[in-house]
Amino acid sequence: MTLSPPNRPTATPEAAPPSSGGPATMRRVATGLLIVMAAVYVGARIGEPQAPWLGYVRAFAEAAMVGGLADWFAVTALFRHPLGLPIPHTAIIPRNKDRIGDNLASFLRQNFLTPSVIARRMRRLDLAGAAGRFLAAPSDQTERAGRLRLGASRLIADLVAALDAERLGGMVRAAVAQRLIALNVAPILGQALEAAIDRDRHVPILDGAIDWLGRTLVANEDTLRSMISSKAGSVMRWTGLDETLSNKILDGLYRLIEEVGGDPHHPLRDKAEEGLADFARRLRDDPDLQRRVNAFKDEIVASPAVANWLDGLWGQARAALLRGARDPSAAMAGRLGETLRQLGTTLQTEPALARAINLFARRATVGIAAAYGDGIVRLVSDTVRGWDAKTLTGRLEQAVGRDLQYIRVNGTLVGGLVGLAIHLVDIWL
Repeated sequence: MTLSPPNRPTATPEAAPPSSGGPATMRRVATGLLIVMAAVYVGARIGEPQAPWLGYVRAFAEAAMVGGLADWFAVTALFRHPLGLPIPHTAIIPRNKDRIGDNLASFLRQNFLTPSVIARRMRRLDLAGAAGRFLAAPSDQTERAGRLRLGASRLIADLVAALDAERLGGMVRAAVAQRLIALNVAPILGQALEAAIDRDRHVPILDGAIDWLGRTLVANEDTLRSMISSKAGSVMRWTGLDETLSNKILDGLYRLIEEVGGDPHHPLRDKAEEGLADFARRLRDDPDLQRRVNAFKDEIVASPAVANWLDGLWGQARAALLRGARDPSAAMAGRLGETLRQLGTTLQTEPALARAINLFARRATVGIAAAYGDGIVRLVSDTVRGWDAKTLTGRLEQAVGRDLQYIRVNGTLVGGLVGLAIHLVDIWL
């Protein structure tokens, strides 16, 4: 039996249009056969005194009418009151619609959505192997895999395209921003800096800082000379000693920068490394410094520049997802496709990984059934309760009415054969 529930519990299912050879046609056949049996009975009854052999025909037609009427009553009583009479225990489906929905929901819960049943079913499934074969097979090698991949790609593309890009982008940006704001970035920076120092990754940074300091000194030499001259006394400027002082100071600075840059064990380098190590420790352990760093981080996250950057990331990701979904062959032909094929091969050749994935899938499915099984069956029950009894009856009768009308036909014929057999026994005995 196939039912198409409505979108909402209060909706009414539409009856399917009758097709040729459907319940209406079979109902006319069954009713016509009953009328024929009644006419045969009347004719045999009238002609029996002149032709005794018509007694067999009369017995057959009489029993056929009884069987046909009994089955007509039984079939009709399922869906409505026969002849519109409120006979007890008729119109069974309309009267018990809510109980049918509850029993159907209970049947689903007890036989399909219990954790033990699902776990037993899931043990027979090799989801990892199926996923591995699907991913490892090229789309042109397996027609079924190609259809599945194309269908899934189109579904993903339609879903992504149907979503409000601006609204969804705002949600993504807000979610990322909230995660960044909630992140205590200072300890992470401290640990990263400590790891860099342990592996001498900070050396290029120091070299770059020393090189920058030297270039800055050269670029601002005139300014420094003016500053030194302005700080010198008027006597030194009158005697020209301010120029000598400036040369000495600048030469000393140049020589110091050159020595620090060329000697990896220079004391100033050691001091700089100690300062970096202390800064890393404070980032990791100093609450006051962490608050200042996180406040600075929050200001950056709240800036329009970061918001525009996140919007750009979302737009690029959405465009890439749509391109890949609309052209799965191109996506599978690139690095992503190669990675997925390697993953498929690994799933088929690594039993331990396959067992872990199957175990995870089984536990996840059992957990979903345990958590949401009652909600699913309640949805079924509430949906059936919300259906209109008349149209629900019409839908059920449309679905199974043809077979029920066959019962009427069979009841008519079988009843007639039984009546004929009884008549033969009565005559012979």
